[in-house]
Amino acid sequence: MLETRSGYKSGFISIIGRPNVGKSTFLNRVIGQKIAIMSDKPQTTRNKVQGVLTSTDSQMIFIDTPGIHKPKHKLGDFMLKVAKNTLREVDVILFMVNAEQKLGKGDEFILEMLAGNSTPVFLVINKIDQIHPDELLGIIESYKERYEFAEIIPISALQGNNVENLLDTLSKYLPDGPQYYPADQVTDHPERFIISELIREKVLHLTREEIPHSIAVVIDKIRRDEENNDKIHVSATIMVERDSQKGIVIGKRGALLKEVGTRARKDIEMLLGSKVYLELWVKVQKDWRNKSTHLRDFGFRDDEY
Repeated sequence: MLETRSGYKSGFISIIGRPNVGKSTFLNRVIGQKIAIMSDKPQTTRNKVQGVLTSTDSQMIFIDTPGIHKPKHKLGDFMLKVAKNTLREVDVILFMVNAEQKLGKGDEFILEMLAGNSTPVFLVINKIDQIHPDELLGIIESYKERYEFAEIIPISALQGNNVENLLDTLSKYLPDGPQYYPADQVTDHPERFIISELIREKVLHLTREEIPHSIAVVIDKIRRDEENNDKIHVSATIMVERDSQKGIVIGKRGALLKEVGTRARKDIEMLLGSKVYLELWVKVQKDWRNKSTHLRDFGFRDDEY
């Protein structure tokens, strides 16, 4: 049983918001390393990603949820369920919005979800580095009219502006509690999950149109080289929904797949602290986003949420 330490603060914090408001950028900034993939394409995060920030007097467990949007397939239903369910398990909710975007239907939908919720909700206005300071007051007022927030804090997750102030304020809302994770642990996700996400991120960066949302990455094998203990072999399969998508991901003479591998390998080596031999395959699994069995096989397990 975990022991509560006198004066030690700990708790769980959910980060919610529309797609592409900077939730993953914020989480990586706070944790100090990449545990959530980043992309300029919306709906990048699919599972909830937990990041752990430990200091001498507190431990904050952040949950980065999928961007809340209207589902168009079973994967979308799963992502929405993940985001909504985290609201019931946390001590503080960070509702993150993009300072460059006006309050829209997506924000209204989230505010309706939060109605009647007794958990403290912070309005976190991200990307303030992209607007003129005079615009900030109007943004704050438009949200204050619709919800009674515990705190309203403008930040730039990319540049780090006001992030420390947000963390200091958060600690005041956390209950006395135990240290849930070892001080050097930054996420609760296994290495397989993070490696698959790093590979998926590179495909997102290098492809366009329908490809980004049609892929999943499955790690087939991770093993240390028996002859060279400093090298790790990683074998992974990139799943797509159509034959035409397979051709795009592989690229002319395999050029795009090779570039994905080159970029992903660098991040995986940083994660594992070892040289990596990365082997990538591309496989067609038709309409996988609408098939429950494939969703479970690819790690989207409904019963865990």
